[in-house]
Amino acid sequence: MDMDGEEDTVRALPHGARAYVLCAVLAGAYCAAPAVRPGAAVPWATAALLAAVHAVGSRVRGRWPEWCSPVLLAGAFLLPPAAAALVAVPGALLARVERPPAGARRAWRAARLSLAVWAASCAFAALDGPGTLGALWALGDGTQAPAGQTSSSAAPGFPYALAAAVAAALVLGLTAIALEGGVLVTAERQSPRAAWWGRLPGALAPYLVHGPAGLAMAVLWRSPYGPAAALLVLLPMYVCACGFVLYRRESAAHQATIRALVQAVDIKDRYTRGHSERVGRASAMIARELGMSGDRLEAVRIAGILHDVGKLGVPTRLLRKNGPLTPDERRVIELHPEYGDEMVRGIGFLGEARAAILHHHERLDGSGYPYGLAGAQIPEFARVVAVADAFDAMTSTRTYRRARPVPTAVEELRRCAGSQFDPRMVGALTRALDRHGWHAAVTADAPEERGNVPADALPDPAPPLVRAAAPGASDAPSGPRPGTGGPGGDP
Repeated sequence: MDMDGEEDTVRALPHGARAYVLCAVLAGAYCAAPAVRPGAAVPWATAALLAAVHAVGSRVRGRWPEWCSPVLLAGAFLLPPAAAALVAVPGALLARVERPPAGARRAWRAARLSLAVWAASCAFAALDGPGTLGALWALGDGTQAPAGQTSSSAAPGFPYALAAAVAAALVLGLTAIALEGGVLVTAERQSPRAAWWGRLPGALAPYLVHGPAGLAMAVLWRSPYGPAAALLVLLPMYVCACGFVLYRRESAAHQATIRALVQAVDIKDRYTRGHSERVGRASAMIARELGMSGDRLEAVRIAGILHDVGKLGVPTRLLRKNGPLTPDERRVIELHPEYGDEMVRGIGFLGEARAAILHHHERLDGSGYPYGLAGAQIPEFARVVAVADAFDAMTSTRTYRRARPVPTAVEELRRCAGSQFDPRMVGALTRALDRHGWHAAVTADAPEERGNVPADALPDPAPPLVRAAAPGASDAPSGPRPGTGGPGGDP
């Protein structure tokens, strides 16, 4: 979650949301009121400079996101809680608003940030204790510590102050999440679980970095080098933020590329709609059981999703042909792994996924296609996707046959393990299914659609039910070669 704005949560503002925002504004004003009372000891120069820096960051947050949280935390560490709450107000009111109602959005943003910073400042003051941060001031040139702080040599120093800063940063994040969750519940009608608990892990992680950065700003602010040195802390934050923005944009572009390819396959071959996503899910289940994680786990999932992208190069009339394929037509369909490899050749982020797209119809005994690889010659990702592909083909309903029960499909995979499939992959899928189960959606969109959707996950010969459902039709235009038998998945 970005601390500098809400996630478009205030829209039409139902009455409950209006009341909630009004209460937040009143609470923020109450918390900040002590700072403007006559005689309040507030270092207004520090508050004004921090507020100005935050306001500038809020105006450019589209290009420089996430950098204002350390500024707000520095205010929480340097100022009394009431004054710290005011640091966020100018930036919140001046930040761009893309959707109406602009006034309500700005008021909500200011109240949310003010309350979060006020809570963080109170937490830091409570955890810091007398002299904790004052001991750090004493490391400089003897500058006087803020009110309530001492520079006693017996006071705890950096480790304790760092722990207090991280705790205060987490309080800031928790408060912001809690307040925003209330808007999601009142304005968006989201469930409390989704509005609060579902957001915590990922939203709190950045504050583990923001806390130390804010502490570094506060220490440098009171050092002989002054505020100018403190603002230099924002430079690495800017570099990291820019890198993170680029990463998110690149990741979004990757996902958009994958979605576009899958949608193109689904449009061309409506008969197996949803198959790609399920194969990706099953491939990820196998990969987790094999101990894959991180980038490799994501790569094998993408491999499963894109394994059939080469069908875009196969004539639609062959994919939807109602009746058996001729040998020449079968050979054309069996070219789809090579078509797919050519299509994704220029997509650099696919990595190992390309090998799975090219080789997911190879068989362990060497009788597969396109190159007849055998055993360990077949790339690991391809062996994973082959099992996932066959499993989904057997457990999905098609217009020419009904879905097989999961135990039946698993038994068929076991029967073909060692000849067609890697026993390791079959065992991994079996364990994953025992642990998580499987919920496959019906993939036949309309009963009148028939055709040669490659479905060689069916054993050869097919059971009577299938033959009766699709008399004369080829169950697997790219299916098992004569005499090989066994499932082979949807090409």
